[in-house]
Amino acid sequence: MMLNNVQHTMTRTALHLNLLALLLTVFFLNPGSTQAIGNSDRTLPGFADFRRSVQNGEADVLRSVYAPTVLALPVVQQPEDRPYYVSNQDGEATQFSMATQYGNIGLLAHNTLSGRSFSQLSIGQQVYLVYGDGRVEDFVVANILRFQASKPESVSSSFHNLDGKETLSAGEMFSRAYGGERHLVFQTCIEANGNASWGRLFIVAMPKGSNQRFNAVS
Repeated sequence: MMLNNVQHTMTRTALHLNLLALLLTVFFLNPGSTQAIGNSDRTLPGFADFRRSVQNGEADVLRSVYAPTVLALPVVQQPEDRPYYVSNQDGEATQFSMATQYGNIGLLAHNTLSGRSFSQLSIGQQVYLVYGDGRVEDFVVANILRFQASKPESVSSSFHNLDGKETLSAGEMFSRAYGGERHLVFQTCIEANGNASWGRLFIVAMPKGSNQRFNAVS
């Protein structure tokens, strides 16, 4: 009975990882065209004012992300029946619900919209997450992962690590970005050669004050 339980758990984990790998490849293939005023078009609000503006009393709901001088974005949740959903509104980030199941936080945005500001984050940048009850979590950017898609428009694409010589499957890329101890990941696409889905960008931030370091999972 115990062996069957272990096998069931392993099978379920493998299925989840396969789905996550699929999601990573299709999220940004068809970015929407709806646009609003984003952070790039206005001065960022002060953190105290921004924090107050997003509170709604929901203690466990992530409401916004703030990085001084870089971005101030409300965070929207994916509908339960739409695991591929990424907001088409400039000035918003979307929380990656399936990453939450693995104990980590994923924030998604199209690189033609709010994802533009993700690429402005740098190592050592402080980042604040604000929850509905006003609680704040502090993170510090620790690593930046860049991958080129071998077939940008295909869900079966492999990914070349631009900082190394390795080529990874979508599942391996997911593990590299989202695996390990609790951390925050900003995910968007890399545009190159006229293709908005040419590659994938992951900005990894670790909890401030912890002794954790980002260790990529192979």
